[in-house]
Amino acid sequence: MTRILVTNDDGVRSEGLRALAEALRPLGEVTVVAPIMEASAIGHALTLRRPLRLETFDDRTYAVDGTPTDCVNIGVITVLRGLPDLIVSGINKGWNLGDDVTYSGTVAGAMEGSMLGAPSLAVSIKRTKTGMDFTYAAAAAVVMAERVLKTGLPPRTFLNINLPEGRPKGFRLTTQARRNHVTSVAEKEDPRGQPYFWIEEGQNHWEPDERSDYQAVMDGFVSVTPLHPDLTNYGALEALGAVEALSLEPPVKVR
Repeated sequence: MTRILVTNDDGVRSEGLRALAEALRPLGEVTVVAPIMEASAIGHALTLRRPLRLETFDDRTYAVDGTPTDCVNIGVITVLRGLPDLIVSGINKGWNLGDDVTYSGTVAGAMEGSMLGAPSLAVSIKRTKTGMDFTYAAAAAVVMAERVLKTGLPPRTFLNINLPEGRPKGFRLTTQARRNHVTSVAEKEDPRGQPYFWIEEGQNHWEPDERSDYQAVMDGFVSVTPLHPDLTNYGALEALGAVEALSLEPPVKVR
């Protein structure tokens, strides 16, 4: 039977997680291993300085007091005791577009799956102030899951999927958008007069790019971006080639 591991960064109680797991059940045996608490914007963090606890929620649903990356590793090694046929992370409450993929715990869950050798997907929708509808995101996840289970993905590759508001017009294969981000940090004082800081939503200016994930969702399409963990800028290797001719002298000892 096809085995599918589902995780997220919004926590094991998230409605998006439940909607995703239910939608994927017709494709095979679905096992959920997700953070016991919300772990948004935690990136690709791995817990190394304390032990982790695994808690059983119900049949084939488990919670870990750690990050999405922790959940994928414990899910694969401890719960499933082997690689699943597919790993799906989401459905995240909020887009993961462009540079934001580097912060995203949702994207990190899929990235870890790809590094372990399993084809993986990350699924996100726009956060809204009213009730969130996961219907189309769950349906898109099933469509892409069926395709990936049938055709596979290149090694160490995962798909970052983002849904527009409302009914999508279709799918669009995209690249990461680029933006100029201005972070806002609020400084306040606690009741004892000690300063504390709160990182707030900053201003974003997205660079125009018809092929980008941002433009796709703005145009009403499901954005599908193939990503991989390799951050090497191959185009810069030639420009930096002179580095190999540099010499390194021992530092002068100062007495």
